[in-house]
Amino acid sequence: MIIMDEPTSALSNSEVERLFLNIERLKKSGITVIYISHKMDEIFRIADYITVMRDGQHIHTAPASEFTKDSLVTMMVGRSISDVYPKEIFPLGEKVLEVKNLCSDFTGLRDINFYARKGEILGLAGLMGAGRTETVRAIFGLDPITSGEIYVEGRRVAIHRVADATANGIAMATEDRRRYGLVMCRNIRENISLANLKAFSKWGIMRLKKEKKATDTIAKKLRVKAASTNVRADTLSGGNQQKVVLCKCLLANPKIMILDEPTRGIDIGAKYEIYRLMTEMAQKGMCIIMISSELPEFIGMCDRCYTMYNGHITGELQREEMTQERVMQLITSEKTI
Repeated sequence: MIIMDEPTSALSNSEVERLFLNIERLKKSGITVIYISHKMDEIFRIADYITVMRDGQHIHTAPASEFTKDSLVTMMVGRSISDVYPKEIFPLGEKVLEVKNLCSDFTGLRDINFYARKGEILGLAGLMGAGRTETVRAIFGLDPITSGEIYVEGRRVAIHRVADATANGIAMATEDRRRYGLVMCRNIRENISLANLKAFSKWGIMRLKKEKKATDTIAKKLRVKAASTNVRADTLSGGNQQKVVLCKCLLANPKIMILDEPTRGIDIGAKYEIYRLMTEMAQKGMCIIMISSELPEFIGMCDRCYTMYNGHITGELQREEMTQERVMQLITSEKTI
């Protein structure tokens, strides 16, 4: 027996295909595979039987042929979700971020040019290693920039470190929340306030009542499921850990929110909550830059996107132009279109 827990979360499409071929070979040789995933297409493609778990309890087991995508989602979430991507279309504001000729010898970025507007969910699409994460890391001050210019609300800013980015209203939720987004041995309250300690301290001494009030309020707003904000981060589900990361970012009241793989490894109910939050933030005028390897999610949530290949931008698509075929064409092509 082989247990595979979210095995495709960091694989390219070609690697996923090779994995599935190997799974078929294992099945034919008599080896049982327990395959854990939140990706519906994968489940229906390879599963013979499906078992649904929710809140630590067994809900249902049946042959895969007895499920539909809607019935499976309803069992997983405990309620019907009529629209998986609660994206709303509304007028966008002025440019809030503009990147001109950004290059990095450190990560191989070449002549990155793009802009994003207030209230917009802007996507960066590409295969792993194409430069999506490297681009946002450079903008957030995590990786060095060799040349180029960054403008926030029309004003040129110099970003050499994370403190420069946060001072200019940029927040970022990284793709690896356990390694970079949270201090797992600390509680929810401490994690949420970690990036905003100056707001809760006076003469170097923490004002704990003020911290608790602010963190409790935002944790409740984002529906973090925990007995209290004194609960340790490592005891939370993946979806609630991601919400704590978003709480930390939102507490700084940023103008620009960077979300790198915001729903990786979380269940479909938590994904819906994240999508809802993204829509609410955009509606209030926040600019969101989103990276996602799940094309249905990417297309379902983005107003506009740029495609990347080998460290440079290969195309720009408006929402009505985004299809899986068109995006795949651009992220697998060296040619700039």
